[in-house]
Amino acid sequence: MIYVVGFLTATAVALLVLAVASVPSGEARTLRRRLEELRAGEASYQELQERRRRQAKRERLETLLEAVGERMGGADQGRRSQTMRSLLRFAGYRKPNALTVFLASRLLLAAGFGVGALFLATVFPMSSLQRITYLTFGVLLGWMLPYIMVNRRRKHRQRQLQRALPDALDLLVVCVEAGLGLNQALQRVAQEMDRVSPAMSDELTLTTLEIRAGTPREEALRHLADRNGLDDVQSLTGMLIQTDRFGTSIAQALRVHADSLRDKRRQLAEEAAAKTSVKMLFPLVFFVFPAIFIALLGPAVFRMRDLFKGLGGP
Repeated sequence: MIYVVGFLTATAVALLVLAVASVPSGEARTLRRRLEELRAGEASYQELQERRRRQAKRERLETLLEAVGERMGGADQGRRSQTMRSLLRFAGYRKPNALTVFLASRLLLAAGFGVGALFLATVFPMSSLQRITYLTFGVLLGWMLPYIMVNRRRKHRQRQLQRALPDALDLLVVCVEAGLGLNQALQRVAQEMDRVSPAMSDELTLTTLEIRAGTPREEALRHLADRNGLDDVQSLTGMLIQTDRFGTSIAQALRVHADSLRDKRRQLAEEAAAKTSVKMLFPLVFFVFPAIFIALLGPAVFRMRDLFKGLGGP
């Protein structure tokens, strides 16, 4: 028994000595941490350089597209040009050269798809009518593809803003009732909404930056309403402008507007739920019902076939 206890004690002491020896000293730990920081800094530096290279390529491409778009008359101020500018602004493209880049993209894609259609027409044997059809389809597809993509981005961005607006309005009510001014409340809501809805955070941040830069608050709020094309945002900014102009309670007005917006969101959810049965009708008719009919009537059809064969036999 004494030998067992001595063996276990010696083993524990040896393990303790090995554990203490394996623990690095203070200098070793500092050196290891410094090496890890240098590796992380090198990785971040490489990532920064890669980001800068991508940014430089993007700027060169935008410069080329801007030059092509200016030759197409991208600076025209007609009604069509204003409509396209509004579409790009609603989609989040707010640079001064957005319209020229958009027009140049349409032209280059139309030319590229047209050349691709001609190449396919020369590779595969086609008649003249088929070649003209493919060429026309390619040019139209290239011309409409940028518009389709921008319009899809506009709908997606407006949908994000519409979903995030009630939450942002509730936060704004809380901030105003806590004693913050409207400008500070907008800035605080923009910071809090960054994780939930980057689009809403960008809109509110741009509004606060305009106010801090010297733009009157009424004008900055009107710019907020004009940047996204949402009726709810326009009604919100109109309400804020009226309360600011007449000196009424902003907190009370925001609370009433938040309640109405919350009711509207509930009604939209109920409307979407009511449309579900109608939308499910087409998949049921075209995909589910044929499979059910085959599973139910298939054996009966085979039995009837065998029955008729037996009746018609000799």
